[in-house]
This record gives sequence, structure tokens and C-alpha cells, in this order.
Amino acid sequence: MTANDFDGVRLLVTGGASGIGYAIASAAIGRGAAVAVLDVEPSGAPVGALAYKADVTDDESVARAVDDAAAAMGGLDVVVNNAGIGAQGTVEANSIDEWRHVLDVNVLGMVRVTRAALPHLRKSDKAAIVNTCSIVATAGLPERAAYSASKGAVLSLTLAMAADHLREGIRVNCVNPGTADTPWIGRLLSEAPDPAAERAALEARQPSGRLVAAEEVADAVLYLASPAASATTGMALAVDGGMQGLRLRPKT
Repeated sequence: MTANDFDGVRLLVTGGASGIGYAIASAAIGRGAAVAVLDVEPSGAPVGALAYKADVTDDESVARAVDDAAAAMGGLDVVVNNAGIGAQGTVEANSIDEWRHVLDVNVLGMVRVTRAALPHLRKSDKAAIVNTCSIVATAGLPERAAYSASKGAVLSLTLAMAADHLREGIRVNCVNPGTADTPWIGRLLSEAPDPAAERAALEARQPSGRLVAAEEVADAVLYLASPAASATTGMALAVDGGMQGLRLRPKT
């Protein structure tokens, strides 16, 4: 990777005004990309990004923002479906309305954005889609039933989209972050009876002994979006400190 390896690339990232999405947009700008951010609160978008207000649960909002971004940048090459929400609880703890909302944002939100972006991506000779998935798609974590169901769907959706659009020249992959140091995790920690103890438990759950940085997820996303991954499609790249595959002995 070089400082300007994204020169001429037009990249759109949803949920790009905070957390992992902000890190992705910032890193892409730093590497020369033209970047458009879609967010329900776009004022927090990084300097240098085009910012559009869009709600991924609303068809018209998404279609308008994607088309406006493509028009402003002269097309689209990369779409990062990053917008999402979390949820805590067992299968019986969350109301059906909350289940619907989580699935609407985390799964159908990607569907809406992708459908709006495909006509633009088909005109690109370096088209790629990267979906933000999660460790919970491949590992069972407690109190994450609705969130896990939505991210399991994202993993399967990524594979299906990769198969559907490969012959159109569009690569589709996803990243599976472990527990990342994001504003959502910060809010959960602030609500815990003992935030320091809860943070220590989350860090200990990952073999690396620490939370994943948003910038580390951004680097993985941009790798999958770049020509360096031109032979890679239908893959899930774990950025989880070894959480999925490693089983370390306890420290003695």
C-alpha cells in the first residue's frame, strides 16, 4: 500500500461520520480517494469527504444520496456498506419491533444501498463492495441474539452478492471485526456497573488481549477494496485479535 494508491478511486461509505466508518473514510481520503459519506448525522464526516444525509432504512433517502454522490464524484468504484446498529439481549429479551429494526438497518440497509449503487458500479473497471460484518457471524457470543442474526445474514449476503456480480466485474467481500473500540462499545461500557472491569473482560475475550482499533478495520476494508485484492471475492476477513480461530491457554 502506498500513500496515493487510491488516486482516482471514488468511494462511498455508509455510517461514515463516526466509529469504523469515519476511520474508513479518513484512511481512504489519506490514500487519495474521492470519498462520499452517507450518514443520518453527516456533520461528523471527516474533512475532505462529501457528506450526505441518508437513512439506510428509507429507500428514497438512500437512492437520492447514492445518485447525488455518484454525480458529484463522476461515478462510483467502491461501496462500503458499513452503517449498522448494535443490540443486546437473548432471543427472548428484545421486542419483535427491535428485531425488525436491527434487521432493517443491518441487512436491508445494505440491500438498499447496494441496489442503488449497482448501476454506477457496473460502469467502473475497478468495482468493489465491502460489507462490515462481525465476529458474531461465526462465533456465538452471549447477549447478542438479534445482532448475531443480522450479521450472519450479512455474511451469507456477501457470498450471494459475490456470486451474482463476479461476471459483471464487481468483487464483494466483508470484514469481520472483533470487539472494536467504537462509540457504541464506549456507551455500553459507560452503562456497566463497573466500566473498568467490563472493559477488561472484553479485552481478555480476544486472544490479543485488547480491543480492535477502528483504524485496523479500515486498513482491512481498504485492502479488500484495492487492486491488491483483485483476485479476492466472496471472502470474510477477520480483524478480531485471533478471536475466531485461536484458543490460547490461560495465562499462568
